[in-house]
Amino acid sequence: MSFKGGKKSNVYESEEGYDMWATNYDESLGFLNSFEKDVFISFLGDLKGKCVLDLGCGTGRSINDLIYAGASDIYGADISEKMMKIARKRYAEVNFVKASAYNLPFDDGKFDTVTATFLLVHLKNLNGAFAEINRVLKNGGKLILTNINQKKAPKLKMKDGSQMVIKSFYHMPEKVIEALEKAFFEVEKE
Repeated sequence: MSFKGGKKSNVYESEEGYDMWATNYDESLGFLNSFEKDVFISFLGDLKGKCVLDLGCGTGRSINDLIYAGASDIYGADISEKMMKIARKRYAEVNFVKASAYNLPFDDGKFDTVTATFLLVHLKNLNGAFAEINRVLKNGGKLILTNINQKKAPKLKMKDGSQMVIKSFYHMPEKVIEALEKAFFEVEKE
């Protein structure tokens, strides 16, 4: 939590903010899913027999798509333990790990595919995160990103009527592509 001028701010870092928002998160899924319009699943392709990391997995919003695409070994990583607690109840077969995109506790080249849906807005340092993702991907592996390209983080209304904001960062699409290329990714589809 941040403090400014002696007053408590309602802007929270990702971990604390999503721990607070966890029980409210799934109420916004229809809204979040409307941005992707089933494009995400078309990018997955056939994941049969593949090892996949869902980075920034939250409550498991993308896990069903990974299962549907045939992924046999699925990992979910998120900075919010409370978000993953909800995901663990839904998907006992998934390996969930608390982790930051900047320091993933996985061996080099472990994953065939890494997905990150709506994670970019929470990354201040794209270069550091993309380098770390590249490290855990196998040679020729695939990174699938989706993002809400918002300049200002939305106010989230809590069940008690209060509002909060989870700190976010605006990244121009060309800067995202530049950071991907710097981390040795080749952009196939945009």
